[in-house]
Amino acid sequence: MKKILFLDRDGTLISEPVDQQIDRLDKFALEPDVVPALRRLIEAGYTLVMVTNQDGLGTPSFRESEFRPLQDLLLRVLGSQGIGFEAVRVCPHTAADRCDCRKPKPGLLLDYLRDTAWDRTASAVIGDRETDVQLAAALGVRGLRYDRRSNNWLALTAQLLDAPRRAAVRRKTNETEITVSVDLDTPGTAKIKTGLGFFDHMLEQIAKNAAIGLVIDCTGDLEIDEHHTVEDVGIALGQALKQALGDKRGVGRYGFVLPMDEARAQVALDLSGRAYFVFEGKFSRDNVGELPTELVPHFFRSLSDALAATLHMTVQGENNHHLVEALFKGFGRALRPAIARDGSNAVPSTKGTL
Repeated sequence: MKKILFLDRDGTLISEPVDQQIDRLDKFALEPDVVPALRRLIEAGYTLVMVTNQDGLGTPSFRESEFRPLQDLLLRVLGSQGIGFEAVRVCPHTAADRCDCRKPKPGLLLDYLRDTAWDRTASAVIGDRETDVQLAAALGVRGLRYDRRSNNWLALTAQLLDAPRRAAVRRKTNETEITVSVDLDTPGTAKIKTGLGFFDHMLEQIAKNAAIGLVIDCTGDLEIDEHHTVEDVGIALGQALKQALGDKRGVGRYGFVLPMDEARAQVALDLSGRAYFVFEGKFSRDNVGELPTELVPHFFRSLSDALAATLHMTVQGENNHHLVEALFKGFGRALRPAIARDGSNAVPSTKGTL
């Protein structure tokens, strides 16, 4: 879904002169770092909309001929750097007019309010006044207060693009009740409780080797058997990983690996957006601890389906404990480079989406 940044103009995109003169063409100046920040945000998939109050525009006190040259210059300068706006919305009224379109009222953006085809959770309003934050609340999006000294364009861009990637999923059926929380940017913190000790240990291996934070709490119908618990944890974990990855901009996408003593697991992972699972391997025991070995590939199939990832796994060796552990560790090690940020904001696909 489309992500939108609703941007104030004066004091946010362009510097506001102390004398507040209306005709400011000779004093035109962009706010520091606004160009590289907006270019990075556009590269990360954001659409820009300008929303500005211009008190008395069109009246003798503020003629259109006084506003237009500065506005056109701003659009030309930004446009020359590849920065464009989907829409530019201007309220010409003063507070005394009590109109519905002057910020913080959302009258200028009623079409966006009615439209459900953009992502409210990822969108934001950025401005230097409290009215901009109030507009954000009216739109149901995040409000970011711009300040050249303490919350400048570089800091705002980091807040939007470099924040920890976290997600929480709750899954409840007649057979299991599960909560899963993941933090892709907090290394190796794991708290696992599924009622199956060896399965808990294997899930901890994923967290440790992927260098992610992982909390799983599952209550399942173990009095029947282990199937529903293992399957549903795989589904919930896959859903949480997918949610935390978002649109996957700037990730490595692929991961490979893992020898463990006499056992060897090869894991190939592609965060492709297409679920596909291939498994090659045999176990000589029915169980390792409380975990049926037949459920190991089933767990990874459930996970890859929910994650919408391509996952190929091959394992060989003699010790069944090592075989299973090599698969879980191998998946974690494959996941680590796949989810790692590479410093860019591009989607790692020629299609432009994953």
